[in-house]
Amino acid sequence: MAKSHVSNNIRTLRFHSGEMTQQQLADKTGVTRQTIIAIESARYSPSLELAFRIAQAFNVKLEEVFSFNPEKDKGAAS
Repeated sequence: MAKSHVSNNIRTLRFHSGEMTQQQLADKTGVTRQTIIAIESARYSPSLELAFRIAQAFNVKLEEVFSFNPEKDKGAAS
């Protein structure tokens, strides 16, 4: 079974957007600050809709915010 990981550049994008706060991003995307914290720290993967809203908040493409890095499970047979 393959394990996957979604990483993001939210913290960097916030910094380059006039040091936008997590609360400001939450307000722009319609979620709580706690949700932004969880996504930014890679503890939670957003829905596709929320991922697009986050990208839109920074006026960038989805790929500039999120990347998908599949990782093979070391114990699984191919």
